[in-house]
Amino acid sequence: MASLWDDLESLVNTPSSFSATSGERGTIKAKANFDAKADAAALRKAIKGLGTDEKVLIDILTQRSSAQRQLICKAYQEAYSKILLNDLKGDTKGNFEHVLVALITPPAAYDCHEVTRAIKGAGTTESILIEIFASRSNQQIKALSDVYLQENGKSLIQRLKTEVSGDFSKALLLLAEGKRDESTAVNTEKAKEDAKALYNAGEKRLGTDESKFIEILCQRSIPQLRQTLIEYNNISGKTLQKSIENEMSGNLEKLLVAVGKLMCLLINGMGTDEATLTRIMVSRSEIDLLDIRTEFKNLYKSSLLSFIKSDVSGDYGDCMKSICGGDD
Repeated sequence: MASLWDDLESLVNTPSSFSATSGERGTIKAKANFDAKADAAALRKAIKGLGTDEKVLIDILTQRSSAQRQLICKAYQEAYSKILLNDLKGDTKGNFEHVLVALITPPAAYDCHEVTRAIKGAGTTESILIEIFASRSNQQIKALSDVYLQENGKSLIQRLKTEVSGDFSKALLLLAEGKRDESTAVNTEKAKEDAKALYNAGEKRLGTDESKFIEILCQRSIPQLRQTLIEYNNISGKTLQKSIENEMSGNLEKLLVAVGKLMCLLINGMGTDEATLTRIMVSRSEIDLLDIRTEFKNLYKSSLLSFIKSDVSGDYGDCMKSICGGDD
């Protein structure tokens, strides 16, 4: 599989599949003629008694939108005085249980719980924080922050300040504020200015002005950042990620590269980490998983579906294949 740096270089040198209609490029769509009560009944039948009909669970929960799954949970509780989440946990296990729980959890709550998991206990799992805050929209970040405040009685920003430090902290907290420019228009002249500013802040000076990297990479829109990467290459003769590698280290480097390489960082290494695979597949399934599939094919010369087939198996693998939605 290509390296972290090769991934970003590939993104710069190939046309982007990410469109202005982000949010309409998911593999899971709302089901027509949806009947929450009928789905709840089918799920109850699949769960109760001896053995569980995993195929029914997969077919229903991976082929309904998140909003529809919430209605199913409500209908299930009203009809059977039971909580679907608890019943699924009681009848499934392992990665299969984790993905089903992720599917029926409201997106903001799921993100919040993943962030909480990352900062809970001894040590902080920076990779999860990087992944989530570098890829979520401003609205999604606000929603997960609201859930965190409701569940914990204090702001997520306050908690993060106690868990991370240094320049990495500055960058992560800026992303966690959810104030990134989200316009889809690209200003080429501005991209040239930013590229020059990054060059002057890094390669052209003794020591690196990390604040300039943080300001640009954590606040500009994703389409604007892509153009900035191209302009930087034109100015310096090398890709921005090479400069970041030379000038920075540790978690700040990872975060800035995560921002620059868009969603493709999220694919990196997920063959060995089912929790990451689950989080990405579920959280992007209604947003831009079709685009992720395209970028994955561009980068690794094989389809995401073929990767899933070769890397995960059983009920969990079947669930992942269903969410993936097809081959490329």
